[in-house]
Amino acid sequence: MPQGSSAPSTASAPSAASASPAPPASPSPAPSPITEAAAEDLVHGICFKTGPPRVLGAELEWLVMDAERPGEPLPPDRLTAAHDAARALPLHSRFSIEPGGQLELSSAPADSLSACVDSLQADLTAVRSALHSRGLVLRGIGRDPRTPARRLVSSPRYDAMEAYLDRFGPAGRAMMRTSASVQVCVDAGYEEPGPLGHGRRWRLGHLLGAVFVAAFANSPATGGPYAGWRCARQGIWRDLDSRRALAPPLDAEPRPGWVRHALDTEVMCMRAYGDGPWTAPRGMTFRDWLRAASPSPARSRSAQPPGTLRPPTAEDLAYHLTTLFPPVRPRGHLELRMIDAQPGDDGWLVPVAVVHALFDDPEAAETGYRVAKALADRHGPVRAPRNPLWQSAARHGLADPELRAAAAFCFRAAAEALPRLGASSHVQDTVGAFIERFVLRGRCPADENAYQLTGTGARS
Repeated sequence: MPQGSSAPSTASAPSAASASPAPPASPSPAPSPITEAAAEDLVHGICFKTGPPRVLGAELEWLVMDAERPGEPLPPDRLTAAHDAARALPLHSRFSIEPGGQLELSSAPADSLSACVDSLQADLTAVRSALHSRGLVLRGIGRDPRTPARRLVSSPRYDAMEAYLDRFGPAGRAMMRTSASVQVCVDAGYEEPGPLGHGRRWRLGHLLGAVFVAAFANSPATGGPYAGWRCARQGIWRDLDSRRALAPPLDAEPRPGWVRHALDTEVMCMRAYGDGPWTAPRGMTFRDWLRAASPSPARSRSAQPPGTLRPPTAEDLAYHLTTLFPPVRPRGHLELRMIDAQPGDDGWLVPVAVVHALFDDPEAAETGYRVAKALADRHGPVRAPRNPLWQSAARHGLADPELRAAAAFCFRAAAEALPRLGASSHVQDTVGAFIERFVLRGRCPADENAYQLTGTGARS
């Protein structure tokens, strides 16, 4: 969920987290202002930390449900008690709670696929056992179908986020309260060009994104604005606002392109010093704030008098970056954010293994790039997730014949790479079973209604 990230970077591997280390609730007083040039240099320096691809990480979001009545919302006190029980466990992963009560485990950066998978599996076993004793289970599905959708977590960040996103419609509340994903984090790659270079890997994440949306679609909707979609969660992200969840233009070099995108996106909120509300003038981008500490007349609808805003700081910039939610987010490493939460005890490890193989095995990376680029080139330059290819992936999954063919090539290449990457037989078998069950049949988990929620039980 949008807060920060858990992922790796060979240059500086951050600890696991739900979205980059969350800034403190109340900033320390009187930090030094930052200039526009310094802000550009900071973003330029931290977004892609290059070096040999070495580590990976994953962030797993889960819905917590009653084992016998999964279709019924849990009372807040029962859900909070479950969170407390899980939080008290001696976990290797970072444990966090999303606004709607979704439970998240974020792995520490791991130097192998086996280390990443083994650590998460051990933590999941412990959490599941703690919940089982309370009559609760973890369910992997990309969008919670239970109603009403309530916000369990209250904080200045989430209060401000909800108020901001409410201006654009109901998608913001749906994202915060109902969505769940598998986020996979890989190193940015080498500075130099080539299959493992950061420029190629940056483009690869966006090119493969539609294939991942389609193959792992697991948030079917039967009503509402996304009725009939296999991946309603992707529709929610598309509709958040006009820019925040949009990929930057890929015809620019990765660093300067991301710098422009980040600084020219509207500020969601300004953190208050003390107990004041976290608000920001409407329409004010971070660049506007840097230039005048007040909204640009051309962009802002605010009546705020010029010069009344405090100047932004490096801490404000770091916070602003955690409020940007593109499909691939550069945080030193690359965070792939387009994959729905997956069904079953081990469903989550398939996207982790497939992403690792297609990014970190040179042969598989080359195959994935060629296949995905040819597919994306046929659908025009509109940025993800609003281009026709991503829209078809979300609506139809692998029923789209082009996406089905591309997925078959990419997943086979990934499966062939896993032994070279030292994947365990369990991981190889689980990926192989997914390919046979879904990819080669042009199906995705949503097509099986992996968890049919009723008043009496869940079925897989």
